Amino acid sequence: MHRLSLLPFAMGVVLLASGCGGEPATEPTIAIHYSRFTPGVLEVPVGRPVTFTLRNDDPIEHEWIVGPSDIHEVHRTGTEAFHGELPTEVTVPAFSVRETTVTFDQAGTYAYICHLPGHEAYGMVGTLRVVEA
Repeated sequence: MHRLSLLPFAMGVVLLASGCGGEPATEPTIAIHYSRFTPGVLEVPVGRPVTFTLRNDDPIEHEWIVGPSDIHEVHRTGTEAFHGELPTEVTVPAFSVRETTVTFDQAGTYAYICHLPGHEAYGMVGTLRVVEA
């Protein structure tokens, strides 16, 4: 398990919580298909371990990087070909499934993005809301 303190960052849109209401997800699945994340908006609890299942149904590799805007700025211009050391930075090969567990220490709104060339511009972006349970 990895504990991560992330500072919230402003998103210029109004966000809706995913799911059918109730408790935030502690074991969400994020599907990748046609170079899109589903769900595009996800709500998880602050201070509790969350195990994300990342399922890539595409015939190409993707990555899932979650964090505040400064993390994404680094990855937009970075050269890391593979992610596997940090639970908030995961490479998901074609037609495969990866799991990663993260505990968010602060409530806030963060983005999850695939930073492979052109993927973010194509719309491979999601929103993670970390909320008090």
